[in-house]
Amino acid sequence: MHVLFDNHNFALFRDGFLGTLELTVLSGLLALVLGVLLAAFRVSPVPPLRIFGTVWVNVLRNTPLVLLFFAVVFGLPKIGISLDYFTFAVLALGCYTASFVCETVRSGINTVPLGQAEAARSLGMTFGQTLRLVVLPQAGRTVISPTGSILIALTKNSAIAGAFNVGELYSVMKTWNELGYQIFWIFLWVAVAYLVITFAISGLFRALENRLAVAR
Repeated sequence: MHVLFDNHNFALFRDGFLGTLELTVLSGLLALVLGVLLAAFRVSPVPPLRIFGTVWVNVLRNTPLVLLFFAVVFGLPKIGISLDYFTFAVLALGCYTASFVCETVRSGINTVPLGQAEAARSLGMTFGQTLRLVVLPQAGRTVISPTGSILIALTKNSAIAGAFNVGELYSVMKTWNELGYQIFWIFLWVAVAYLVITFAISGLFRALENRLAVAR
């Protein structure tokens, strides 16, 4: 148990925890924004947008995340896009998770009765207005819980960033292991840190779901 309090280990653990938290928050925000936009593309009446959304989802959902990290970290600099490893990790995690958010939001859109969209169009609303003012507010209520599960999975997927020189909990585990500490205590403290983040996400989305629930 002393692994957490030896030398500067607590500072290293704190930095790793904050790194994972920051990576989760930024990647999650990117995934939510991009996922909703892709869902709008997939139900759009414009064929090129539907094709773009479909290709994005099918390609990224079926690509191993590690392979996507390699493509982003080593591929983007080849075409002149040079960023720090943390930003690369946010892009990889956010774009990958956005494909899952997209399908979740799209499934929520499909639960909204078609007559509501038709009524909105009969009032002169454009597709964008119908989606923003009528469909998404209703669809959002039905996808809160699955979206929370996706972000919890994102938190655990963020460990891959530690293999690409990003300071987070997995990199802390590697450092402690190299220093010879007992693996049980290493796994215990890292697992506790991940549980704190995932329980916080779960509690947040549960509270949001209860707040937006419609009385039946």
